[in-house]
Amino acid sequence: MSFRVFHSREEALQAAGPRAVTIGNFDGVHRGHQMLFAAIEEAARVNGWAAAALTFAPHPARVLKPHAAPRLLSTLEQRLGWMREGGLDQAVVLPFTQELAELSPERFAKEILADTLATRLVVVGDNFRFGKGAAGDIGTLHEMGRRFGFETAIVSGLTVRGVTVSSSEIRSLIEAGRVSWAGRLLGRPYGLSGEVVAGHGVGRTQTVPTLNLKTAAEILPAVGVYVTSVSDLDSGRRWRSVTNVGFRPTFNGRELAIESYLLSPFEEAAPGRIRVEFHRRLREERAFPDAAALKAQIMRDVARAQAWHRRTAAWTGAALTASNRNS
Repeated sequence: MSFRVFHSREEALQAAGPRAVTIGNFDGVHRGHQMLFAAIEEAARVNGWAAAALTFAPHPARVLKPHAAPRLLSTLEQRLGWMREGGLDQAVVLPFTQELAELSPERFAKEILADTLATRLVVVGDNFRFGKGAAGDIGTLHEMGRRFGFETAIVSGLTVRGVTVSSSEIRSLIEAGRVSWAGRLLGRPYGLSGEVVAGHGVGRTQTVPTLNLKTAAEILPAVGVYVTSVSDLDSGRRWRSVTNVGFRPTFNGRELAIESYLLSPFEEAAPGRIRVEFHRRLREERAFPDAAALKAQIMRDVARAQAWHRRTAAWTGAALTASNRNS
């Protein structure tokens, strides 16, 4: 079954049910979300249903409490892409309006889950709330399921080494520069995407040439230097890299820049659109006495990044070898 996206209740009604459904904003599609997806995929496969994620745009907080709405880890397009890659059959993206926000838990369960989606199973986390004023909880959902013909399954929250996996925790980790931990909770490195733009020419003439990223991402890693990977969004080419997120204090910079130095040269034309994935923080950004001192530090950063990439490649290769040996 190919992945389908419905942007309204009317569109969703046109597709035949029944469905196994999970509900949420799924910002970042982290490992906790992936557990929910796995649960509905399994149920859908056994019963011949469609596995569907019900989500909302914009984020409900941007309608209900715009002053307190979180900055997001991912765009809707990114979330849909990860849902597709995760094996879901459908995503139902309902416009979050005041009218939708006014639905009571009972009306949400009947009109959205039962009548629109022909839901047979709902899988949610143990902190799930729904309906006007978040009045409905998992007990309410169980009761509504008995009334309207669907079952309810609860997936307990995931913890990784004592840290609860949540979008808010991941946001905090990234903004603190703890990108390695954020990647563990996401199940993939955190990345920024956008266009390559012209810099100030300082790297080309005084230190090392870089690719300068312009991104619309709402969450940026803390100022500092990172081990990264850069991907060309158009050709799929990929490079190991070192990335500085900061203000270039050695040159009295005033605007935040995201500059990536590639550890291997271009073999073709420079990319126009890239994604920078953050693996590990190397150090804080700081001012150096002159360009020569900065360049020497960059070369030390490069050596550390190369060592990190070599170790990672060795671990990955060893894991693949062991997997092949055991298969």
